[in-house]
Amino acid sequence: TDCADMAVSVEDFDERFIGSSKAFLGNGTHCATEHTYHTAKTALEMARRNGVKTVFDIDYRPVLWGLTRLGDGETRFISDDGVSRHLQSLLPLFDLIVGTEEEIHIAGGSTDTLQALRTIRELSQAIIVLKRGPYGATVFDGAIPADLDDGITVKGVKVEVLNVLGAGDSFMAGFLRGWLREEGYNKALTYANACGALVVSRHGCAPAMPTSEELDDYLSRAQDVPRPDRDQRLNYLHRVTTRYPREWPELCVLAMDHRKQFFDMVQAAGVSEARIPALKNLLLKAAEQGAQQAGLNGQAGVLLDDSYGQAALNAVTGRGWWIGRPVELPGSRPLELEGGRSIGSRLKSWSREHVVKCLLFYHPDDPVELRLAQERQVQELYQACCASGHELLLEIIPPQDLPQDETTLARAIERFYNLEVYPDWWKLAPQPPVVWDRLSNLIKTRQPHCRGIVLLGLDAPDDELRQGFENCAAFPLIKGFTVGRTIFGEPSRRWLHGELNDNGLIDAVSQNYLRLIHYWRER
Repeated sequence: TDCADMAVSVEDFDERFIGSSKAFLGNGTHCATEHTYHTAKTALEMARRNGVKTVFDIDYRPVLWGLTRLGDGETRFISDDGVSRHLQSLLPLFDLIVGTEEEIHIAGGSTDTLQALRTIRELSQAIIVLKRGPYGATVFDGAIPADLDDGITVKGVKVEVLNVLGAGDSFMAGFLRGWLREEGYNKALTYANACGALVVSRHGCAPAMPTSEELDDYLSRAQDVPRPDRDQRLNYLHRVTTRYPREWPELCVLAMDHRKQFFDMVQAAGVSEARIPALKNLLLKAAEQGAQQAGLNGQAGVLLDDSYGQAALNAVTGRGWWIGRPVELPGSRPLELEGGRSIGSRLKSWSREHVVKCLLFYHPDDPVELRLAQERQVQELYQACCASGHELLLEIIPPQDLPQDETTLARAIERFYNLEVYPDWWKLAPQPPVVWDRLSNLIKTRQPHCRGIVLLGLDAPDDELRQGFENCAAFPLIKGFTVGRTIFGEPSRRWLHGELNDNGLIDAVSQNYLRLIHYWRER
């Protein structure tokens, strides 16, 4: 009884908030202490005064009622007249009552399921949903029949149970989806059974809950998916429909994840490599200043490495910015990852909000051995991101020593789709409209859940980037830019040579950043 929800009090909500909802869901756990009972009863009365549908998840846990030793969460049922009377005092206040057979027993005061149901019916005209495990679930609306099977029953789907935590909450979510939309009891039970099946077939509780799109996909082929945890399509849908935030309508990113380029700059200036972290801290301040002046309001971002930019990375994390971190060994072809091949081990220490960024020098007409080696590395990286929950940005730059035409990038991206690699983001160089049209159609067809494309800069002059921005204005899939040296290159060189002080650097870089934001927005 020391969970956060047990501390909720009547001061934490008001009647207008409760009255604005379609339904109010209470559960038996919150009847187990005097404080939570008072809080739940107050909210319940507010709901009824405002015509809100009221729902009761009996949710009986003997340990929370002091009927077992502390820590004994495994014991699911102990008969107790006091608990039954307490729950029964609330039953008349609900429109919908949901419980397992054991929970119906405690609410009805009898281990005879039919008798318990009849007792509940004497006290309440609520719709009763009886969860029957592998037999599915049954709805009783009106008089209780002589046989449980005479209720409205929908059989459950068969899955291998890996973990039962969260099954009841997921079942309830599915049922409410159908019930509140007035789709009928059969549909509501179908949703509920499927939601419960998906959660118990995965290792996890709240993170395992399916989304609507995922649920619909599963229901369209449930009999062919005995192990949802191993189904690639379901896992993909779960991944992309539970991302946070749901979308980024615009991104203006200052890229400063360069490592070799910064090293070359300090070498050319004849100063210590130790100055690079300080420089990146100042560049972050410039990005903050520019974002504030532009009013980006959550659409700002940075690309930062942990080689020279760890302090800046720490400073910006947790502030709602889009943050990308590189994993590629600079200049490697075939692709190699920093820190060795065990990328999964590295990602364990990363904040979940950090997007994995990988630059790949790749051409679909590369020599076969080189192409296959690079593709294997990208496949391993993608699988690691799926396992860790991080988003992936794949940056593709075709080498200049191979011929390119308007199909090159499309063929490269399609190749990765054929390998079942679906990055959340693509990072590409500016292209003419005919190429953007081809790429947009390809991505919308093969990967409708793609976050989008961001443009790279390659140290291009302002006028080239401005033209590149204009060329993509008609394509909403292109969300923004991730540009670096065009913004920070010259001011950073001057700072390293002692020609600019810290404030001068910040002002110069922020003005360059603002100028590109202006170009992007006036397209």
